[in-house]
Amino acid sequence: MNNIKKEINVVCFGEVLFDVFPTHKKIGGAPLNVALRLASLKVKSQIISRVGNDEIGKELLEFIKENGVSTNTIQIDDSFLTGEVLVQLDKKGSASYTINYPVAWDKIECNPEIENVVKKANAFIYGSLVCRDLISFNTLLELINYAKYKIFDVNLRAPFYTKEVLIRLMLQSDFIKFNDDELYEISSFLNSPYHSLEQNILFIAEQTNTKHICVTKGSHGAVLYYNEKMYYNSGYKIEVIDTVGSGDSFLAALLYKLLSNEEPQNAIDFACAMGALVAKNEGANPKITDKVIHAFMNPTKK
Repeated sequence: MNNIKKEINVVCFGEVLFDVFPTHKKIGGAPLNVALRLASLKVKSQIISRVGNDEIGKELLEFIKENGVSTNTIQIDDSFLTGEVLVQLDKKGSASYTINYPVAWDKIECNPEIENVVKKANAFIYGSLVCRDLISFNTLLELINYAKYKIFDVNLRAPFYTKEVLIRLMLQSDFIKFNDDELYEISSFLNSPYHSLEQNILFIAEQTNTKHICVTKGSHGAVLYYNEKMYYNSGYKIEVIDTVGSGDSFLAALLYKLLSNEEPQNAIDFACAMGALVAKNEGANPKITDKVIHAFMNPTKK
């Protein structure tokens, strides 16, 4: 299994930024959170993005490098600043966001180097937020053409998405990850007649010709539709500190297992444990080892 892990090469595309909380700031951005978590699981990962030629941009690059993710495909922008997001937490630790626009990651440019990186990768991960600006959106559409396995991490942040863009990305993807609210919203876009989660997963699978779909349900776990079969995890009970980045770490853990050819049930159990442990800590990228996850999943085993 160790040899398989080393062979996995994943490229993420999209926003790198600082999440600015009322009392402090943390490095984030969904695709970066996924890349950092993959690296912590010993998967070779890199991110295609863009930062400003400013102090916080330099800080971001340093942090990414120190945490084992290649920064070779992060572009520097002299005109736009590094991205920042203002984060508000409610009493349950659930986050809402104010996302500055335009910033450097809105202006990711296509070039032969990043095309080549995507061609060589086992998987290519992207979200919907990066599509809010035409420059980054057109770069994404170009890169999707070169990807072997395309993973769409739906990340609905009003007002930065349109029905047309979401449908276009779903039609081009091999794997789609939603949370339950996103699943129902997009099913409604597509005029689904169904009410249950499973029926809507099957509806979207049929409408988009996608064989792999995952839906997270917050503290209630997740459902994975994989090669015409459903897999379930009902979640883990924890004290939530904040939910920032827990879905990103969930996705990274799920892909780590699936790309390592592990059973889908093991993959979703492991991913739900990872997501819970991130929500139990502050910020999107707390240090969590394989050993900690297995101890959390099996507390009675020595």
